Amino acid sequence: MPRRYPPEFRRRVLDLLAAGRSATDVAQDLGISGACIYNWRKQDRIDRGEIPGLSTPERSELAAARRRINALEEELAATKRANELLKEAMPPKGRFAIIKVMASEGHSIKISCRVLDVTGAGFHAWRARPPSQRSIRHAWLTDLITRVHVDSRGTYGSRRVHAELTLGQGIGVSQGAVEMLMRRAGLQGLPNRRRHKSRVQMATATDLVERSFARSEPDQLWVTDITEHRTREGKVYCSVVLDVFSRRVVGWSIDSAPTAALVTNALGMAISNRDPDGTLIHSDHGTQFTSWAFTRRALDSGLVPSMGSIGDCYDNAVIESFWARMQVELLDRQRWNTRVELANAIFEYLEIFHNRKRRHSALGMRTPVEFEMMNPQPVQVA
Repeated sequence: MPRRYPPEFRRRVLDLLAAGRSATDVAQDLGISGACIYNWRKQDRIDRGEIPGLSTPERSELAAARRRINALEEELAATKRANELLKEAMPPKGRFAIIKVMASEGHSIKISCRVLDVTGAGFHAWRARPPSQRSIRHAWLTDLITRVHVDSRGTYGSRRVHAELTLGQGIGVSQGAVEMLMRRAGLQGLPNRRRHKSRVQMATATDLVERSFARSEPDQLWVTDITEHRTREGKVYCSVVLDVFSRRVVGWSIDSAPTAALVTNALGMAISNRDPDGTLIHSDHGTQFTSWAFTRRALDSGLVPSMGSIGDCYDNAVIESFWARMQVELLDRQRWNTRVELANAIFEYLEIFHNRKRRHSALGMRTPVEFEMMNPQPVQVA
């Protein structure tokens, strides 16, 4: 199965080509196929209207239409099955009431009876039958309940309506009956305003690392964090996922806002690149990392979340050290004019320089790629 690259990765490659880099050099630096880069450039020219072909939005619309057709077919099958279950569960009297509603909307009584599997004679007999004492009492109680609810300015729920009927008006009725009739009439009280206590400095995951970052194999421990840097247009935010075994950046994402999508996209790239199983993903207690989207993505992919203590940078020292090097070697070396300029520079630093060219003292002065090639992950024998 061919490898899938994130759209952000493809966009940065095209930006490098637009900046004057040759496709051969970029392919060699990133370790990807030259044909893949040429296909991306061709699709980009189609999107710009320079050559004929299906644009990316048109391809997306075609794929979305196919998915919608499949969804409608599944919905139709589910509806048929739901109708079958409804016929089995609902007694004839309930189906007679449905036919009455359908007839008032202009549907044929004969067809409605056949669809709901009841006889026309039975329906006409049910409709001509006088109302029972119970239905008369329910109609009378519904009028009283509606009046009490209106007098309360629409604030009373079933408990207070029941209290008004029994204590205020002396009417014998159970609270269950009041609840049922209010539900049928579409009446409900105003809910109390719930006050949620803020969970300041409350741990959401246990610290499973405890500052012990040494690992003997790849994909045993990943660390992740966010950094920011200013440009003349505004800030650029970057999130990376780092494998502590080889110090390799296995996932990254760049955006103009520090949202949960930023860290989730970086994690998604790491998962796509490495296909982990039981890997620890260690972070701080930032709202992005405690978000539902990030946590769900990690758990669904077999990762084990871990978080250091709050306000202690040493609990994620490896990633903090990485940011410090990046600050000195890239971010603080010049003033950045645009977000695109800085984003392209960060991309080239992560993918080309840090992973493939920078020699790390913690790795015996080898690059992360060289270190992983010298220490391959053992093959698991079934």
